[in-house]
Amino acid sequence: MKQVLTIAGSDSGGGAGIQADLKTMTNWGVYGACVITAVTAQNTLGVQGVEEISGQFVKEQLDSVCSDLNFKALKTGMLANAEIITAVVSKIKEYNLPNLVVDPVMVATSGDLLLAEEAVEVLRDQLIPLAKVITPNLNEAKVLLGEELDSGLELEQLAKRLHQLGSDYVLVKGGHQKGEMARDLLYNGQEFIDFTVARVDTSDTHGTGCTLSAAIASNLGLGYSVVEAVERSKEFVTKAIKEGCPVGAGNNPVNHLVKV
Repeated sequence: MKQVLTIAGSDSGGGAGIQADLKTMTNWGVYGACVITAVTAQNTLGVQGVEEISGQFVKEQLDSVCSDLNFKALKTGMLANAEIITAVVSKIKEYNLPNLVVDPVMVATSGDLLLAEEAVEVLRDQLIPLAKVITPNLNEAKVLLGEELDSGLELEQLAKRLHQLGSDYVLVKGGHQKGEMARDLLYNGQEFIDFTVARVDTSDTHGTGCTLSAAIASNLGLGYSVVEAVERSKEFVTKAIKEGCPVGAGNNPVNHLVKV
């Protein structure tokens, strides 16, 4: 069984973070292992508290799993602070971990900040250049580029600017745009590949970004190309949103267990 690693925070509500990643990986038929960067007190209504793990213990977790398991791909989610990002970067290089998917988690769907401001530069300059693909949404793209962006900026322009940060591929998620269609755009520095689907009319989208990046990492681990991995993962997430899990009183999670 192919082995895939997630490095992210824990969501006590089970809809995002490590929990969403491991559910998604299991559904795709890969063996998911995890390194936890933070523990949250969280439910469908929001984030009530966060406790960050020390950078040193993040390193210990990485040494433990990387010295024993043979990862074909990995993803990062919530990394919390600069110390943790630096620790993750050092171990990715040390163990030469392949097929890195960076979901630059900065803001929760509820609006809660999940990455310290001083850590953005470290993520942008040290982690992203190691990535096979990064998966920012429009809000995260603004933070990564360090400036306010024109709301009318074309996704193509945004993808080009993000690609200059050093990843092999950029998947710009345009789901926050208005309109009947939801458009994501994949760019590798040479060509654009458009992924557009009808927008699903629901607020139950908690964990969408985590689930998508975990699915992409799973498919890369299974040997698919980036384009194939993104295409398969997009179809999966669209179904997961349509068949969401109404488990709480707030923004409920997508259904990580829909048929792949």
